[in-house]
Amino acid sequence: MQSEGRGAASPVTRVDVRDAITRAHHEEWARVVASLTRRFGDLDIAEEAAAEAFATAVERWPADGVPPNPGAWLTTTANRRAIDRIRRENKRGDKQKEAQLLYDRDPPGPVDAIEDERLRLIFTCCHPALAMEARVALTLRMVAGLTVPEIARAFLVQEATIGQRITRAKAKIKAARIPYRVPSTEELPARVSGVLAVLFLVFNEGYLATGPETDPVRHDLTAEAIRLTRLIRALMPEDGEVAGLLALMLLTEARRTARVSASGELVTLDEQDRGAWDAALVAEGHRLVRERLAARMAPGPSRSPSLTAPMWPWRPSTVSSTGWPATTPTMQPAPTCYAGWAAVRSRARRTTKPSSWRATPPRPPT
Repeated sequence: MQSEGRGAASPVTRVDVRDAITRAHHEEWARVVASLTRRFGDLDIAEEAAAEAFATAVERWPADGVPPNPGAWLTTTANRRAIDRIRRENKRGDKQKEAQLLYDRDPPGPVDAIEDERLRLIFTCCHPALAMEARVALTLRMVAGLTVPEIARAFLVQEATIGQRITRAKAKIKAARIPYRVPSTEELPARVSGVLAVLFLVFNEGYLATGPETDPVRHDLTAEAIRLTRLIRALMPEDGEVAGLLALMLLTEARRTARVSASGELVTLDEQDRGAWDAALVAEGHRLVRERLAARMAPGPSRSPSLTAPMWPWRPSTVSSTGWPATTPTMQPAPTCYAGWAAVRSRARRTTKPSSWRATPPRPPT
């Protein structure tokens, strides 16, 4: 029986199915939620229908096999579940009219606008009508697909608190009729800072995953954060904060393969094989930093992480030859970053003269 998907599927083992569902969740969750939000104009319906689609996959795929196009299967199934829910509710007509109203209120974007449903979704989740903590929690749930416990660990707060933030944020979006679209060119500068903060937290969750049963590095999250940041940079090519954040992500992602051993253990910087770092990502990150410095763009709130961190001299072959003072942020770090900041600061003190350890960082290598 393949009524939910497209094409024939071949039977696979339970391990293969579990891996396929996990991979599909990482790759397709945001697409499915974004597609349903675009169609029905309701984040609650979108989230519930997407979750039901994945639950159906858990039940069906072991017997029917993994479909050739898991994303299409999940989207089709989720759409059917959403329609079924609307039909079951007493106010079906009102809900359909409401969804259609939200859909019609979304005006066509400019000809050069980037058509990406996930980008629409993240700007909706990061709308300024929402409190910052609600924007972050909602985006991590709806766009990145993190569970409430994962988000709670990232925020160092209780799960119930995160659940309430997400619920209230979705209710606020519905009550305020927040449009599902990428902001206009005039609105972008004011809206992008909140989006960048969210993207950095998504990247950070992937860089060192908080889940007890997850891989220490979740490439799906870091890749998604980088992909969305690239899209925003395409919308705002002259924005220094966007370029700085993208550079920071790229230079950090460049070390991903060297950060985890074959047995799945994290490898300290002292023991990493620098030859395994991604030279292309390093080059791209340095190019972005050089462009920002050459343009003499005014630094914004995230100046320290986005400008100072990419100054890391990536070419030295050993830790002892690294210019640690150039990597030390001068701003007060966030509580979750304080230990790492203190460690770098301490190493900088030990490897330089007291009068020069906070010298101006040199230009990145050419």
